[in-house]
Amino acid sequence: MIEEGSKSSKATVEKRQLFMEMRAQNFDVIRLSTYRTACKLRFVQKRCNLHLVDVWNMIEAFRDNGLSTLDHNAEINVSRLETILSSIFYQLNKRLPTTHQINVEQSIGLLLNFMVATYDSEGHGKLTVFSMKSMLSTMCGGKIVDKLRYIFSQISDSSGTMVFAKFDQFLREVLKLPTAVFEGPSFGYTEHSVRTCFPQQKKILLNTFLDVMMADPPPQCLVWLPLMHRLANVENVFHPVECSYCRSESMMGFRYRCQQCHGYQLCQNCFWRGHASGPHSNQHQMKEHSSWKSPAKKLSHAISKSLGCVPIGEPPHPVFPEAAERPQDLAHPTQLKPVSNNMNDTILMSSGAPTSTKSSTLESPSRLDEEHRLIARYAARLAAEASNSTQCPPTDLSFNFDANKQQRQLIAELENKNREILQEIQRLRLEHEQASQPTPEKAQQNPTLLAELRLLRHRKDELEKRMSALQESRRELMVQLEGLMRLLKDEEQKAAQTGGSPHSSPSHSASCTMPMPIRSTSAGSTPTHTPQDCLAGVGDDVLDAFSQGVPRNLRNDLLVAADSITNTMSSLVKELHSVDDGLEDEEVNMRNGRDKVSAPRHYGNRHSTPSF
Repeated sequence: MIEEGSKSSKATVEKRQLFMEMRAQNFDVIRLSTYRTACKLRFVQKRCNLHLVDVWNMIEAFRDNGLSTLDHNAEINVSRLETILSSIFYQLNKRLPTTHQINVEQSIGLLLNFMVATYDSEGHGKLTVFSMKSMLSTMCGGKIVDKLRYIFSQISDSSGTMVFAKFDQFLREVLKLPTAVFEGPSFGYTEHSVRTCFPQQKKILLNTFLDVMMADPPPQCLVWLPLMHRLANVENVFHPVECSYCRSESMMGFRYRCQQCHGYQLCQNCFWRGHASGPHSNQHQMKEHSSWKSPAKKLSHAISKSLGCVPIGEPPHPVFPEAAERPQDLAHPTQLKPVSNNMNDTILMSSGAPTSTKSSTLESPSRLDEEHRLIARYAARLAAEASNSTQCPPTDLSFNFDANKQQRQLIAELENKNREILQEIQRLRLEHEQASQPTPEKAQQNPTLLAELRLLRHRKDELEKRMSALQESRRELMVQLEGLMRLLKDEEQKAAQTGGSPHSSPSHSASCTMPMPIRSTSAGSTPTHTPQDCLAGVGDDVLDAFSQGVPRNLRNDLLVAADSITNTMSSLVKELHSVDDGLEDEEVNMRNGRDKVSAPRHYGNRHSTPSF
């Protein structure tokens, strides 16, 4: 009697221990019920060490303990539940290193009392199989998409379509978790919970189910579930930013930025508790950040997004095949025990896929389909490898040797063919380069003719440059003449008004100095206009002076200088035409294949530009 009383008192203490520790964390000061519920369930998950058990290890434990063959409504007593939890945590300790071992007995006691308090509030001492699967698969570690795929496999039929009655049963069981941590008024089960998740009663397949459960925002009754996973992902995230309320120089976890107040940021503790300072208010919209990006990374991400390098809308989950596979009945299930201790290795070695794709168990909606088939295939492979290693007949060895020899021969043939192709490519490339280059016969046909032709072309370019310079000098001279004409006209008008001669005030004309533009020495392209075009832009007085035979009160030396420039321009034009004729003759001689070329013409002396 004394022993039974001590056991019952110990069970009562263990039952209250988890809830007392949770109250000591003071989660009730969090003003938002979603964050409050997620923080409480995350505390229970870590305190019971469920975050160390992956969802795949949980599925393996269900199968090892025979739960895959039981009906969802079947009941198990507390002693069997304790056995199942013991196998889960003892297998966990085998996977963990020796420096990270957990207290198995304490974890079993805390989790067992929490599950009994959650799903056996009336004290019957029994839980249904579906209740235990729903709770453990939701509270264990792993990715949320893997959990939802396993849950869908439990609530769908053989055709891969969700059964609404089973989904309603799942909501009844999973929403007992918020009620167990005293958040039932916010996230308790109601009759309208199914309608809030799927308003339209239609055919729900796997991808549709994942779209609804992982949407932003998710269904209101399950909004705490993805938040609990986000909490687990940001617990060790560091933000080198100062909190605008508590003035802490860094943040851990979530970071919240106000969308109205510039530069106003809060840590998760201040935001959860509703702290605000300055012009900021709790009514302002806040954006949640789960990572820190430097300004340089933000700029590069914005540029990549604007250029289309980063996809704007990424899917929340990969798309999975909708077709469900038929369940496979195993004739000898006892052969699966030696290989059923590691579900991860089973799926990896049977499917040859990476860890992220090891969820082929969940693609089938039945509870007995692919997980048994994969284990059977792996067991058969192990048995075949064991028999081959013990027997090793010589015929197999010779067959393997022949196969390896054939493979080596095939590789050698492919390498030779690749070498021939590379040589052919090199040959074609050389032929192309030779065809694109000019032939040396044309360049060496007659070097004397080529040298004289180059000399004539050089002479032509020099004359064209000289022609352009003289035209520019002539235009500058015309501009100066125009200025002098204005001065002479002004003197004549003043002389007419005063009655004197136009040369009576030379001091005035000497004081009005004319600007002398600098003559350009750079040569342009071949002129396309005649020398008479250089008079364009000069005044009417200069044009009239050159059009009349007798100058009108102009100085004769200016007219003589202008005539000299005109004669010089004419002689240059003639020389340029003679050079063009010589070039044409030389080209004709080269085309006719003549060996010699007539001597180049001798040109007269160049005319210099007259100066005043």
